[in-house]
Amino acid sequence: MPAAGRERVAADAASRGIPIEIIERPKANSLEEAAAILGVDPSVIVKSLVVKRHDGTFLFALVPGDRQISWAKLRAVVGVNKLQLPDAALALEATGYERGTITPFGSTTAWPVYADERMRGARIAMGAGEHGYSAWVLADDLVRGFSATVADISD
Repeated sequence: MPAAGRERVAADAASRGIPIEIIERPKANSLEEAAAILGVDPSVIVKSLVVKRHDGTFLFALVPGDRQISWAKLRAVVGVNKLQLPDAALALEATGYERGTITPFGSTTAWPVYADERMRGARIAMGAGEHGYSAWVLADDLVRGFSATVADISD
């Protein structure tokens, strides 16, 4: 039986030498609701967005919760002229995680990670692979552990 999402997250973080804290919390129906439950500003929660390239491969775009992905900025950083958000089923197939739980930690495929520069230096919360859980991690540890590309990719 495959490991639960949060177990995959914890195991991957440990293998990368990244300290991570996974906490249980009530299920949230939105990022704003999750921020209220955690008692933090929405900017502290980082969205892990699965983005599809035209060649059928994917990448992770990490964006603070109070911001939106900037397609023009991300395309420029990635060096392509077409990117899109896949539907929920394709995102699940690409990562092994349902929307709302997606994280680069423990993804079934290790896609490249692009992190918005605004998360540097912060302790952030993000998806933990299962509904009802959040993962806390230092953004700089995450960037280092994934050799993430850090750039201005949000508006």
